Amino acid sequence: MTKKKGITSKAKKKTASARAVIRKGSGKVKVNKLSLECIKPRYLKRFIEEPLVIAGDTAKSVDIEVRVKGGGFMGQAASARGAIAKALVRFTRSKELKKKMIEYDRTLIVDDSRKKEPKKPLGRGARAKKQSSKR
Repeated sequence: MTKKKGITSKAKKKTASARAVIRKGSGKVKVNKLSLECIKPRYLKRFIEEPLVIAGDTAKSVDIEVRVKGGGFMGQAASARGAIAKALVRFTRSKELKKKMIEYDRTLIVDDSRKKEPKKPLGRGARAKKQSSKR
C-alpha cells in the first residue's frame, strides 16, 4: 500500500517545530495523530484552527496532518498554526489568501525567530543580576 503524497510545509516558534502535510480530502485536521476536536483546552483548539477559518471553503476540501515536537504547549500550538497556514497557501497558490493571513496575523506566514537568551554569569537569568548592597 503506497501512501499518497502531499504538499509539506514547516514552521517554528521558539524551540517548537511543526511539519504539516496537506492533501485533497474531506476537511480532517490532525495534530500529532490527534483530531483537532480532541485538543484541550478549547482556546488552543481555536488558536490552531484560525488559518482554517480564514481559508474558508478551501479548508473543507483538504486533509491536514501536523507533526509537532519540542518546546512548550503554546509554542507547539503557534508552530502548528503556522505550518497549517503555510500549507494552505502553498496548496491553493493564492496570493489573496496569503495577503489575508498576513493582514490577520503576520506570524501565520512568517516564523517568529525570537528565542530565549542564554543565562549570563553572576546572574539569575539573561539580564537579571545579583543585587548589590551599598552598606
